[in-house]
Parts: sequence; C-alpha cells; structure tokens
Amino acid sequence: MSPEQQKDPGTGGSAPGTDKVPGTDGSAPGTGTGTVTTAVPARLDRLPWSRWHWMVVIGLGTVWILDGLEVTVVGNIAGRLSESGSGLPISSAQVTGLAAALYVAGACVGALFFGWLTDRFGRKKLFLVTLAVYLAATALTAVSFSTWWFLLFRFFTGFGIGGEYAAINSAIDELIPSKFRGRVDLIINGSFWLGAIGGSLLSIVALDTDLFAKNIGWRLTFALGVVLGLVILLVRRNVPESPRWLFIHGRGEEADTLVTQVEDKIRTERGETALPPPAGEITIHQRKSVGFLEIARTVFRSYPRRTTLGLALFIGQAFLYNAITFGFGAILTTFYDVPTGSTGYYFAVIAAGNFIGPLLLGKLFDTLGRRIMISSTYLLSGVLLFGTAWLFDRGSLTATTLTACWSVVLFFASAGASSAYLTVSEIFPMETRAMAIAFFYAIGTAAGGISGPLLFADLTKSGKVGDTVLAFQVGATLMCLAGLVAVAFAVKAEGRSLEDVARPLSAVSPSG
Repeated sequence: MSPEQQKDPGTGGSAPGTDKVPGTDGSAPGTGTGTVTTAVPARLDRLPWSRWHWMVVIGLGTVWILDGLEVTVVGNIAGRLSESGSGLPISSAQVTGLAAALYVAGACVGALFFGWLTDRFGRKKLFLVTLAVYLAATALTAVSFSTWWFLLFRFFTGFGIGGEYAAINSAIDELIPSKFRGRVDLIINGSFWLGAIGGSLLSIVALDTDLFAKNIGWRLTFALGVVLGLVILLVRRNVPESPRWLFIHGRGEEADTLVTQVEDKIRTERGETALPPPAGEITIHQRKSVGFLEIARTVFRSYPRRTTLGLALFIGQAFLYNAITFGFGAILTTFYDVPTGSTGYYFAVIAAGNFIGPLLLGKLFDTLGRRIMISSTYLLSGVLLFGTAWLFDRGSLTATTLTACWSVVLFFASAGASSAYLTVSEIFPMETRAMAIAFFYAIGTAAGGISGPLLFADLTKSGKVGDTVLAFQVGATLMCLAGLVAVAFAVKAEGRSLEDVARPLSAVSPSG
C-alpha cells in the first residue's frame, strides 16, 4: 500500500490498559505526557445543529467578510487614490499591483507564523490575537500620509488576515459536526463575498465627492472595517477552545467538561433528554507540540497525493482570484471607460454571484461528495473563463456583459476556491492542521497571489486587449489543471470524522 493508504484508517478503539482520564497513568494532569482514551471527537460529530453552532459560525466565520471588504475596497478606490488631492502620492498600478502583492505577501507570512502558534498554543488564543493585529493595521492604514506608510500597513493587514485563515479554519472544522462540515466551511469561506458586496457599495458612497472630500472618503472605508472588526471581536470572545486540541495537549478533563456543557445546552434547546450515542473512542498519547520536521515529513512523505492536491487547488484559485479581484476595476475603467466612482456597482454583481455559488452548491459537497464537486467546480469555471476570454478578445462584450460572464464563472469558481480551504483542513492529521492550512495557503498564494496581481496590473495597464486575454487564459488553465488533479487525488471526506479522514499522529493503534 502507498503511504497515504497506510495513514488513512479509521479511528482506533481503546487500547488495552490505557486510562480514560489524563494523569491516571502517573503523569500530572495537563503535562501532555499521558495516554488517554476519549470519545470527544465522536461526541462533537454526532451533535444536531444548534444555536451553539450558530454562535461558532458568527464568531469565527464573519472574518471573511472583513477580508472581502478589505480587498474590494482597495481595488475600487485605486483610481481615486491616484488622483490629485487624495492625500497620497501613489499611482493606480501601485495600489492594484505593489500594495496588493504586499497584502498577499503579509498574508502568507502571517499564515505560517500564526499557524505554527495556533497548533502550539491553541485555536482560541490565536484567533483573538490575529483579529487584533488586523484591527490595528487597518486603523493605521486609514491614517496613511505617505506611500511607504500605506504599503507597510497593507502588509501588516494581510499579516493579520493570513493568521486568521490558519486559526479560524482549523477551529471551525474541529467544532462543526462531520455531516455539516462541508457546506458550513464553504459558506463561511464564501462569505468573503458578502464583504466584497459591502466594499463595492461602500466605495460608491465613499468616492462620492459631493459627500466626502477626496482625501477623506477612502479613509472612512478602512475605518468601517475597524468598527466591524471590533463587533466581531466581542462575539468571538464567547467561542471556546477546540476540545480536539485540548485533549491532545494534555487537557482531557477540560475538553470533556466543555463538550458536556455543549451537550447540556443542546438538550435544553431541543427539549430532549438524550442525544444519539457517539460512534466510538480514540486513544492517543498526549503531547504539547509537533516540530516542523515532523510536520514536513507527515505532509510530504506520508501524504504525497494529498499534498499535490492541496497545492494544485490553492495555486489555481489564488492566481485567479487575486489577479482578478485586484484588477477588475482597472479593466472596467481601461477598456469600457467606466468612471472610477461607478465600478463598485459592477463588482457588487460579481460578488453576489461568488457568494451564491457556495450557498447553493455547498450541501452537494456533503451529499454528492468531495471528488465530484471539487473537480467539477474547478473545471467548469476554467472552461467558462476560456469562453469569456474568447468573447473579450473578439470585442463582443460590454461592461455589463463582461460582468455577467464573470458572475457565471465565479459562481462555480467560488465554491471550488472555498473547497480548497476545506480540503487542506480535513485531510491531514489534527496535530498539523493549522500549519497545513498555513503552508498550502502560503505556498499557493505566494505562487498565484503575489505574481497574479503584479502580472495582472501590468497587463491591464498596457491597454492592449491581447494582454488581458492572456491573463484570463493563464487563470483558466490553472483552474482546469487543478480540477484534473482533484479527479485523481480528491479524498472521500464527506460525512467522516476528521480522525477517520486522517489518523492523528498521537493515536494509539488498537493493538496498543
């Protein structure tokens, strides 16, 4: 058998002689050195949907709305920032190219840095810290007085957002029941586009010089991001630590207490005296942390096909989305003479298509399955993008019809892109989850997300139709290639426990 087949068994049963409560084997509770048998994962997976799950979704998932707001606002205000009187000596190409690339570079660095801390110190501590970093950097962006200041804090805004991706995705997947995991993860990641809609409409108001001066309106858009972030921070304080993280790090009693409290809340909410029985137990050696060498060995040596899958999915969607998101406004103004103050209307339309995709297709990832849905969404979006490029090259599109084409392309692409985050968060062992998300996000985004905006800014700036067509075709090619990789390597994870999809590194085999 291949290494991946050997590493993909179900969760093990209780090993003979192991203890049910941490610390009873002679180690001190919380030291992370004992052996513990727990049903915590199975107890979480069998829970019915409840108000508690909605609290988790609202507290953690809403950060994507902030990311969408950030990215869209910057793309839409690029033209205004480059105008005389904006308060910044910066060009439109610098905003959509250099600033965008620095934002993504910061996200890559932040994902790796905070991903390591998340696996080491817990999900909750880090998803509070990363949001605080985002809030501070966004506030400082709003008071930019020079180009270097704006660029610096675009980097640090990305730094906080990148950390959010690692901390939040790992926490969400570990708290949401297995039968809902696919659709919830997709819709949460797709909520980026609710922020994009808000950013588009907000930019229309902010760029209206009848309401705000040129050097004030764009600052207010960033200030609103700070206000929304503070509201999210208040909700997030109520989201608990992941019980899965707790029991594997020597805090088994705390994990058991937390899950018991959740079960009691759900019984009270539903008026039931009993919940469905959990589907088994798992025995693990508790540990405090996993080194980089072990993580690398696990990802590359034990799961080479899954690693190939993760890289393909992330590179494809990162190039497409980072390139087009940061450059769509420039296409409208360059080729269709759309005023800078009106680009937000068009972007709001394609943003709506992006959110509707995961919203309507998300359930199918849990029913039809991961392989067919991941591959089909990537391939369909790629083929449709080739068609859009052909129509654009022929001069057959207007600003309105181009927007319509993009809405259809991104309806499928958004579901596919969201599934990339779902995929890498569930197909690797729990001890490596946050770092795995961070790694694939950083590598994929660095490959497609940094080069994408820089290349796309140059191509659209040239004003040549052929250059923009080339950018479309490159994005379409990468999406199609990723779809083909998914056909071959996608993992059947629908409805399965995370511990069944990828056995924890700390798990004890049934034979002991």
